[in-house]
Amino acid sequence: MKNIYIIGLLWACSTWTMANTVENAQQVDTAEQFAKANAIRVTTRPEIMGLWGMEIVNNKKCVEYYNFRGINEVVIKSGQEWSYGLYEYQPSEDHKQRLPALVLQIKHDNNQMDCSGQMQDQTGEVSQYFVKWADDHTIDFCANEKGDKCFATLRRVLP
Repeated sequence: MKNIYIIGLLWACSTWTMANTVENAQQVDTAEQFAKANAIRVTTRPEIMGLWGMEIVNNKKCVEYYNFRGINEVVIKSGQEWSYGLYEYQPSEDHKQRLPALVLQIKHDNNQMDCSGQMQDQTGEVSQYFVKWADDHTIDFCANEKGDKCFATLRRVLP
């Protein structure tokens, strides 16, 4: 009888230990899932990303918009024309020594009249500009990296 009592006691303890082990494993899994779900992700984005506008005064005031979006997509809206393409922004560590470069590749253009009054299909065009930062909300597109041949001023509309 004593043996049966000891065996019963051992069985009860082992069952309690196994249940405790399973409960601990579930707590660890839950903690890992919580950590993964609430992990802080640091994502850097190009400083040029956002919506920019360039005012063009012709017969009437018109704004040409450049929307630099995530995954290097750009949408350009000028008058009735809109274009879609890709961009690559190459920042510079020292804006005084060398200006950041911006490359635009137009994938589609609807070939409508733009703010300048021109209709030109720019599909397939690739252009490179140098970006001169006046401040966080104003940039100039320049033809050279020295920044002395600038031809367009854009102002930030949205971050």
